[in-house]
Amino acid sequence: MADFADDAACAAWLAKQRWPDGFVCPGCDHRKGWRLKTKAFTWECAKCGKQSSVTCGTIMHGTHLPLRTWFLAAYLITTHSNGISALQLQSKLGIGSYKTAWLLVHKLRKAMADPSRTPLCGMIEADESSIPFHTKADPVGGGQGRSHDGKILIAGAVECAKDGTSRRVRLSKIKSYGADSLQSFIETATAIGSTIVTDGFSSYKGMEGRKHQAKTVGIMAAHMVLPWIHKVFTNLKRLGLGVYHGLRKKHIQAYLDEFTFRWNRKRAFASAWSTLLGIGLAIEPMDYWALIGRPSPKRAREAVA
Repeated sequence: MADFADDAACAAWLAKQRWPDGFVCPGCDHRKGWRLKTKAFTWECAKCGKQSSVTCGTIMHGTHLPLRTWFLAAYLITTHSNGISALQLQSKLGIGSYKTAWLLVHKLRKAMADPSRTPLCGMIEADESSIPFHTKADPVGGGQGRSHDGKILIAGAVECAKDGTSRRVRLSKIKSYGADSLQSFIETATAIGSTIVTDGFSSYKGMEGRKHQAKTVGIMAAHMVLPWIHKVFTNLKRLGLGVYHGLRKKHIQAYLDEFTFRWNRKRAFASAWSTLLGIGLAIEPMDYWALIGRPSPKRAREAVA
């Protein structure tokens, strides 16, 4: 991060990523404008007069944190192989409040699901699993096998290369182990024409547009039949019970997206932070209330008034 010693260097990088061919007005798409000297990192459109900061309309929209803090947070989150919690990030970056650190982490997690990513293709291992809740009211464990008690149900798929190595992964929270949930996940996560390798669970039968290769487990250990997806689940559970001491049910998809981002970029470790911030430039702004899925009290009062 030596190239980003201050906010000016960070803003210059963001501007180049956002407008590689020069400033483009977010309001009218006009391609001419000038940078204002009176407002930090802000441009004014020559046509409509709209003033836009380099973070306007992005995941960093309206931030009160220094841009360098965002850059350092992205670097720490993507380079810690076991993940980093909001409390750890608050300590390392000297952020004043836990809520601010939590908001920063969760906004960056939102940017870990690239809206332009392509579905998995080719030979794909698919399976389902579960992980414990982490709330005061919910149990921390549950039944065994495919029991739903006290668990968050997830589905996963791993793209397998011809040389036996793994490539990309997809993970998603699901409502049940029924055919509707599992096949909906497969349709979203994989490309038509892919070969889906499973342990023969009945819910995968009848998938549209995909070849189903069922491998009966029998007395053989499941990880021997589907080695890569079981490695994914094992690493995910270790992450959840380690750094995060269990995963929150409400935010489970954000944690799954973080794990997916990290796994899919394990061979591009050094550039993962810039990829994360690059995706963040294309993500719409969101505030604390949007992240926790509750209406803003301020907006509610304004609506009444």
